[in-house]
Amino acid sequence: MTVAHILGFSRIGARRQLKFALERYWRGEAGDAELVATGRELRRAHWALQRAAGLDYVTVGDFAWYDHVLQLIAHLGCLPARFGFRAGALTLREYFSLARGTDAQPAMEMTKWFDTNYHYLVPEWSADTRADGGVSWLIDEAREAIADGHPVKAALVGPLTLLHLGKARGAAVDLLALLEHLVPAYRRLLARLKDLGVEWVQLDEPVLGLDLEQRWVDAFRPVYTALAPAAPRILLATYFESVAARRELFLSLPISGLHLDLVRAPGQLETLIESIPGQCVLSLGVVDGRNVWRTDLDAALATLRRAQARAGERLWVSASCSLLHVPVDLGLERDLDLEIAGWLAFGAQKLEEISALKRALALGDAAIAPALAASRRARDTRRASTRTHSAFVASRLAALTGEHARRASAYPARSRRQRERLGLPLLPATTIGSFAQTGRIRHARAAFRRGAIGFLDYLEAMRAEIRFAIAKQEALGLDVLVHGEPERGDMVEYFAGQLAGFAVTTEGWVQSYGSRCVRPPVIYGDVHRPEPMTVEWARYAQSLTRHPVKGMLTGPVTMLQWSFARDDGSRETAAMQIALALREEVLDLEKAGIAIIQIDEPAFREGLPLRRRDRARYLEWAARAFRVAASGVGDATQIHSHMCYAEFNDILPAIAALDADVITIETSRSAMELIDAFGAFSYPNEIGPGIYDIHSPRVPDAGTMLSLIERAARVIPVERLWVNPDCGLKTRGWEETEVALANMVAAARRMRELARDTGAMGGGGPVHISQEERVRDAVAARDP
Repeated sequence: MTVAHILGFSRIGARRQLKFALERYWRGEAGDAELVATGRELRRAHWALQRAAGLDYVTVGDFAWYDHVLQLIAHLGCLPARFGFRAGALTLREYFSLARGTDAQPAMEMTKWFDTNYHYLVPEWSADTRADGGVSWLIDEAREAIADGHPVKAALVGPLTLLHLGKARGAAVDLLALLEHLVPAYRRLLARLKDLGVEWVQLDEPVLGLDLEQRWVDAFRPVYTALAPAAPRILLATYFESVAARRELFLSLPISGLHLDLVRAPGQLETLIESIPGQCVLSLGVVDGRNVWRTDLDAALATLRRAQARAGERLWVSASCSLLHVPVDLGLERDLDLEIAGWLAFGAQKLEEISALKRALALGDAAIAPALAASRRARDTRRASTRTHSAFVASRLAALTGEHARRASAYPARSRRQRERLGLPLLPATTIGSFAQTGRIRHARAAFRRGAIGFLDYLEAMRAEIRFAIAKQEALGLDVLVHGEPERGDMVEYFAGQLAGFAVTTEGWVQSYGSRCVRPPVIYGDVHRPEPMTVEWARYAQSLTRHPVKGMLTGPVTMLQWSFARDDGSRETAAMQIALALREEVLDLEKAGIAIIQIDEPAFREGLPLRRRDRARYLEWAARAFRVAASGVGDATQIHSHMCYAEFNDILPAIAALDADVITIETSRSAMELIDAFGAFSYPNEIGPGIYDIHSPRVPDAGTMLSLIERAARVIPVERLWVNPDCGLKTRGWEETEVALANMVAAARRMRELARDTGAMGGGGPVHISQEERVRDAVAARDP
């Protein structure tokens, strides 16, 4: 009989219960008992939801207090040694210290989970890494599910993926050599699950979709041969890419099942279905686990029936990947347009789709007639809707030429004009964009949304916050200011709410990391800008100060990546539509007198295809989309961009191809590792490596920040360096923000003094400081 299951489910709760419980705990307003109770309630509710939908197994192990990779290393006992924690006695407070840092240690590095906007904590590997056992939280959760009467399938990141996603620290270490310690730890954990009566364990190995060195591929057979005797039946889960090239590997593995992502890679089924051993389950992910569109049940059934003809009773039905990446329940939406809502399915609805597909395979289409009718109606009305296509937008795209993606002059000429206009000191100090989203700000926005205050009252409330932010920055001595973004709840959603072709939700929350949740908008149609979006806010902020105030925009690739994109057209087309809309906004900001415009692209690396063969094409159109948005301005207008929490080393030519005058990047968690790559590449424009981690409550002192600036100055010429935090400051309170920024400004000023005293040989040669700059710096230091 066909089995219905999922690879994982959202852990935050439909109403973000986990987020709020975590933040109460971190503020000291709740203890371990309250947090643990919230986690237990969420797990039980999600298991009950899966069973009520008709799934045959509940998935255990997808829950995590902060991140599932961090949770796994806590189970195995391979914690970073620098924290000094005893793995077997790890407390919740110590667990969170790994993710958020302590006074003595920075937090673990954080980066994107493959090509998603979910962030995981990067394991730290060294020659001394051991995995001698850790917490028993997973075992406790399996017991809970069994006690509730549920058939259990446990889910864990597999050993090769875990190892591959980590980073070697300290002396050179062969990561594969660490399998000597990891494999026994996995065996012990899997054996405990088996002893509990857990029948299946899902080991996620999405790394199989990457371009692995052969020795990594060769490691799978001995590793799984060692795991199989101790483990429950193993379902090897792959997703995000085709694994058709691993056909021979799968034939050699002692596994009981294989999961394939047929949303991302439908063509792999024909290659692999004949390669599955006769006793092996074939789990097919035909419901999209990463997007919110309803499944075309007719198309999914056609695929499943072809597979059923060969696999028979060994066929399982699932989503393509974990439902971690989609919101929990469409039924909670209050204000979403009814026609658009009819085209969508969130996590709870996807459970129903999976169950319906299973029933149809067993009982025929008549058994799910209402579901099929709804699926067909959604498919047909979406195709026919006049809201999805615009002749106006199509004509604008057709008129694009190469000139639209090219600045009038090269960077050296622009740089001279910008220095003349801006008059900034050496090592200008700035922030990335946002400041604290205080209770006062949230209250005013919420009151305006529900009609409790009028527009003029809302406008004055936001202007008061802008005045406050500008005054704070001037007092701290920052050189380039921001308005603080009080009017924005989210950097993507804010713009999506003002662009035609986007829909925003009220309860479509997904986890980005820890307690950070976002509501990705839905791109349902062709995109254009009906009217200016940020110009009046920027104009007002600039009127308050003689310092330059940056105009702040979210770039076209990030708008695309951090939304639920259309599945009926190309990503390139959608990115170009957004780029043209942003180009209009950039030009309007310039006309309003804004001299610096920042177009953030933190998701630029995230959109990179997992396979090298597909990357050149993506990088070409992604960089072109940015340039289309940015290139209409004059030479004296300075274009900035910001990127964070991803591995950029392998795409530096594409970052240079953006041709931003200044790029700010996240580097502090990795101790400035990335700056070496920019130096080796001879990155040609200006760069601001982040010198403190805004995602951690730890506030570094000025000396620590100075050492990072000095580190950067050894590889990048000082005249091309900026000083800034890693990211926006919306998640940090003003009290800690003021201390951190004061330390940052002090570090920048001290580095200017060192540059003047020593001639500051940067990576590109000596720094030349004009008499005008010396006078300006002296005045700034005396009268901030």
